[in-house]
Amino acid sequence: MAKLPGTLKFDKKGLIPAIAQDARMGHVLMMAYMNREALRRTLKTGFAHYYSRSRGRLWKKGEESGHVQRVREIRLDCDGDVLLLQVEQQMAACHLGYRSCFFRRVKRNLTSSLPVMERVFRPEVVYGPSSQVLDEVYRTILERKEKRPPGSYVASLFEQGEDQILKKIAEEASEVLLSVKGGRRREVVYEVVDLWFHTLVLLGARGITLDQLWKEFQGRVGKRKPEYKKRGGMVRKRH
Repeated sequence: MAKLPGTLKFDKKGLIPAIAQDARMGHVLMMAYMNREALRRTLKTGFAHYYSRSRGRLWKKGEESGHVQRVREIRLDCDGDVLLLQVEQQMAACHLGYRSCFFRRVKRNLTSSLPVMERVFRPEVVYGPSSQVLDEVYRTILERKEKRPPGSYVASLFEQGEDQILKKIAEEASEVLLSVKGGRRREVVYEVVDLWFHTLVLLGARGITLDQLWKEFQGRVGKRKPEYKKRGGMVRKRH
């Protein structure tokens, strides 16, 4: 196992920013975070690995899409607190389908422009629309939890505490039932989305990642007969 040099400065959470740059063209492709294990795996395998703050786990760039980053060189800035990865990028770095994550300009009024480059792939084809949208929503919720921007509804829920979040979940669950009983199909969709949204806020409050949910779902599918497993004093049904 490679020994890390003592000059690297990880933050209080054990993370260091990592900028990926196209080794041939010099374009900045993306910025993510690494912890020590992500950096070790990158050095060992030659492929970029990062640490996801929203999912709470290591991930290899391109593990879902196949758009991997082969690392040619890693550089450290003068302060020792930022990494620069010079990489050979397969297809594209941005999960929204662009070659680079930096595909918009900032205007003078502090708004963003329309994309200034063309998409090179369709994200809904590569990733699937469901998981991509949920990941985006959950990342936003975690950002609101951390930064607490004024006027944010999600931030206000976190400020009011878990009891308020639970209250909203109960209210939205009731709205789902009422819309189903009323036979209002379109309203069912709206109310279920509201219920899911507030449930994601609860997951964020408890520090539960979406990956934990996906693994639990995977463990429940493919069973021919219902199977019951007792865990922590609770009887849970396997599907």
